[in-house]
This record gives sequence, C-alpha cells and structure tokens, in this order.
Amino acid sequence: MSKYTTGELAKQCGVSVRTVQFYDTKGLLHPSELTDGGRRLYTDADLKQMKLICLLKSLGLSLESIKGILQSEHPEKVLLLLLDEQEKQLDAELAEKAEQKKTIAAARACLEKTQAIPENLQSGIEHIMMENRKRKLRRVHLTLVLWGSLCTIAEVITLMLWGFYGNWIPFAVVLPIAVVICTLLTRMYYRSTVYLCPACGAAFRPIFREFLLAGHTPKTRKLTCTHCGKKDWCVETAEDR
Repeated sequence: MSKYTTGELAKQCGVSVRTVQFYDTKGLLHPSELTDGGRRLYTDADLKQMKLICLLKSLGLSLESIKGILQSEHPEKVLLLLLDEQEKQLDAELAEKAEQKKTIAAARACLEKTQAIPENLQSGIEHIMMENRKRKLRRVHLTLVLWGSLCTIAEVITLMLWGFYGNWIPFAVVLPIAVVICTLLTRMYYRSTVYLCPACGAAFRPIFREFLLAGHTPKTRKLTCTHCGKKDWCVETAEDR
C-alpha cells in the first residue's frame, strides 16, 4: 500500500500543501498515520477521498456540504444524486430557454404580420413570465436567509436597547413577531422541499419532527427514508407541483 506525504498528496490532487492542511483542520481529511517526527502520511484511501473532496469543491459545494457527504454511508451515491439534480436542472433550463425562444420568435412574427398575438401564444408568453419567477429552491433559501437575518437584527437591536437603557418593551414586542415569522418560514421550507434517498433513490418528505431536528448542510439532511427505512444524508430538492 502506497503512502504519501502532504506534499505528494497535494501534487497528486493538483492543490497546495496549505489546502491539504486546511482540510485536515476542518475535519474533512485526516492523515492515516503520523511519524515519530509528527510528519503526516496518507494512504491510497486518503488519496481517493482527497480527489472526491476536490471534485465536490469544483462543483461549488461548501465545505460543510462536503463534510456531510463524506459522513454518509454512501458518499458516491449522494454525489451521483447531486450530479443528477444538477444535470436535470441544466437540462430543464436549456429546454425552457429553447421553448421561450420559439415562443418569442413566433410572437414577433405574428406582431410583424398582423400586429396581434394569438391566444395560444399569449398563454405561452404568460408561461414564460411565470417560469422566470420560479426558481423554487433558490427562492425558498433566499427567503429564509432574508427574513431570518431581519428577525435576528431586530432581536439584537432591541436586546441592546434593553441592556443599555433598560427599555424592555421593544424586545417584548419584537420577540413574538419573530417567533411567528420563523414558524411560518419553517413551515414554508418544509412544504416546499423533498429529499432524495442515496440508498433507494426515492423522493420523500420526512416527518416534521425529524426534519426539524436532523443534522443538515446547505444541500443535504440526515433523514430516515420513508420508503426503505434507511437513515443517511439525503439530497434536498424542490417538490414538483
């Protein structure tokens, strides 16, 4: 079995030594062995994992997401699901853009000839407008971040007013409002998403309590599949409606 120093591992993966050391501090890749002099040594399995980390990073995943995938019992299957979702999204976007171009070209031709758009093309134009407003999962995430940040800022400001000036009334007003907003956001998030099981490939929605308490990353959540009963890091996706 081959063994690699930090520099050799970095060279094999096309990254810097500092990157390998950084991934070690983040808990993504620990050396399999330390020499008496404290030198890190990596195995072929470590090299394979480092290449997987580099691939996931090149796909734009955060270190937190990558860590969740590596902790899965089926990291390769989780990666395949992520790639499938990315491919489906790109295919859908390409097909949507191509259809939009056809509709726009047809509408333009009708306007140039008759200065009017037929009803079937009008519905197509309306569909384009609606589809352009739909970016389901991204919009859900942005909504969560925006409102969550606003609630946090409001709570911090009113806590500061309470601490510095002894005025607790603003905090007492803001707190129940923030609780209601966070409850509604959580409900919206839960109802807008489903999860793909790496063990059986099924799409499912977990029970709310597990959804709420499960460990998660920006793209995965550790859940029990309602189809096969296997608990693993499942890939989040928007529900088809």
